[in-house]
Amino acid sequence: MAFLALGLSGCAMSDSDLSAIPQMPSASAVGQGGTQMLSQAGRDARAPSGYLAFCDRNPDECRTHPGEPARIKFTSELWDRLEKVNLVVNTTVKPEDDKEHYGVNEFWTVPVDGEGDCEDYVLAKRKMLVLLGVPEAALRITVVLDRGIVRHAVLTVVTDQGDYVLDSLKNDILTTDKADYVGVERQDPASRTGWVALR
Repeated sequence: MAFLALGLSGCAMSDSDLSAIPQMPSASAVGQGGTQMLSQAGRDARAPSGYLAFCDRNPDECRTHPGEPARIKFTSELWDRLEKVNLVVNTTVKPEDDKEHYGVNEFWTVPVDGEGDCEDYVLAKRKMLVLLGVPEAALRITVVLDRGIVRHAVLTVVTDQGDYVLDSLKNDILTTDKADYVGVERQDPASRTGWVALR
């Protein structure tokens, strides 16, 4: 599992230190108002082309799971899984642009070669968490703008104590109000298309 990787063209990059592992936040530390920044949904949206191509190649990775909870209970066990998976993928996968890696601008995949861009990190984290028993419906691929201009992908985990962001650029797992991104679109099992635009 350590070598699962994922990718997205134009991903933001960072050389930040990867040594710190965050402590589990208390329930009172989760902001109720700000956590909606990346999760406040608008109209149905078309899935990103890279995701659609990934699903064409890997239909088992994109099946819907009726009856799975779209929001899960926040527990210490869940937090432990999130921080371990985030750290393993962030420290194992080497950032590599799709153009350099595959010769195309946009190629989402779960490679085993240890290289990928931000979408690939997201797919690796999602796959590992599903294998660890986290319901896939609560794991949402989210496209954001970093510094207002660079498209970037993160994994959002929807819980009863707020939404949490697993990011290839940092080991700290943050609530969406602390992630400092502008949301573009994200997966939503309640949407007709499976994706929604973010306000």
